[in-house]
Amino acid sequence: MPTNVVMPQMGESIAEGTIVRWIKRVGDKVDRDEPLFEISTDKVDAEIPAPAAGILAEIRAKEGETVPVDSVVAVIGEAGGAVAAPPPPAQVVAPASAPPVAPAPAPAAPQPSAAPRPEPLPPAATTPARAPAPAAATAPSRDELRRQKSSPLVRKIAREHNIDIGQIPGTGIAGRVTKHDILEYLEGGPEGERAPAPPAAAAPPAAPAFRPGERVEVVPMSVMRKRIAEHMVLSRRTSAHVHSVFEVSFSRVAKIREAKKAEFERLGAKLTYLPFIIKAAVDALREVPIVNASIDGDNIVYKKDINVGVAVALDWGLIVPVVRNADEKNLFGLARATNDLASRARAKQLKPEEVQGGTFTITNPGVFGAQFGMPIINQPQVAILGVGAIEKRPVVIDDAIAIRPMAYLTLGYDHRLVDGAVADQFMSVVKKQIENFDESV
Repeated sequence: MPTNVVMPQMGESIAEGTIVRWIKRVGDKVDRDEPLFEISTDKVDAEIPAPAAGILAEIRAKEGETVPVDSVVAVIGEAGGAVAAPPPPAQVVAPASAPPVAPAPAPAAPQPSAAPRPEPLPPAATTPARAPAPAAATAPSRDELRRQKSSPLVRKIAREHNIDIGQIPGTGIAGRVTKHDILEYLEGGPEGERAPAPPAAAAPPAAPAFRPGERVEVVPMSVMRKRIAEHMVLSRRTSAHVHSVFEVSFSRVAKIREAKKAEFERLGAKLTYLPFIIKAAVDALREVPIVNASIDGDNIVYKKDINVGVAVALDWGLIVPVVRNADEKNLFGLARATNDLASRARAKQLKPEEVQGGTFTITNPGVFGAQFGMPIINQPQVAILGVGAIEKRPVVIDDAIAIRPMAYLTLGYDHRLVDGAVADQFMSVVKKQIENFDESV
């Protein structure tokens, strides 16, 4: 019996995925659980295993296409079975990088799924977003469906900016309003779809990326790169970013690390400076819990769990796997968890739940030599810790110059919730814990 291969749901709020690469081709033999294709979503890049053994008989979604979860993207047939011709024009969504598709010029009977975008609403602020008289009280309107199909992140942005999602023409699956749609709406909307804003000083036109005749190579952004760009712009729009920088001595940590490094390696964990920093941050989050919180409208959400995201640089982008319940792990447990997550991130073997639910993030540009950075907050968190290069520097100790391993640690925080005094209190705890690290943990 043929086996359908479907687009998996890689997270609670994930409604679609983009096929980045087919690892197998039509006619190839596949084993059960062997990597079959690679996908990219808002949360994670992952290799998807084959659900059954056999021959890849048909591919229905091409590389670069974005399809809804549970859609059939391929068929695995029995060994020796027939192999399909080149894939037919499958019912899939246009590639994520393509612009919204314009309605066909003259179809005799347009289908609902290809309906043109609604006419622009009048500029009056009191204009209702929905039709005044629904056809049936029990049937949800198009606007309500859009709202239901939108992700929690889109609904959160709408609440914060007092926007009715029903006013936004969705370009996602079945009219779903995507994050791109709402960000575009906040910018003013394509083709003047949004009601005109009050007059303001005209912004200068953006400088062209390149000029005619320049020697350039134009390459489309990967799905992950586009997601990173969207998240960073969203975070800058959402949070009032402020940064505090502390200089910290790693003398004690360096001695403990040198003493325990061989023992950790025998047990299967490489001991870097990162587990020490995570442990110090966990202690600070316990003492200053508002840094482990989030904002929900006018409410403060205090997180009871401490889940620390650790930014991992990849050749094709950046991903932030999460060390869950970091406050329950000792130094060895933190070392083993960070080693495991980083190696599986680079091998594209992370599970969707391993990149979700973070309450605080640590990023380490120091491994590349940066003295310090000014990191952007990972929404919906309210703070992020940046670690600069740990290197020997001259410092003054008891009126004498000494050489010590030093580093600058930067806390980026959301000033809507975290005041400067609170941020500095948090960083003081981090500094104290690192400089007086308890060797027994």
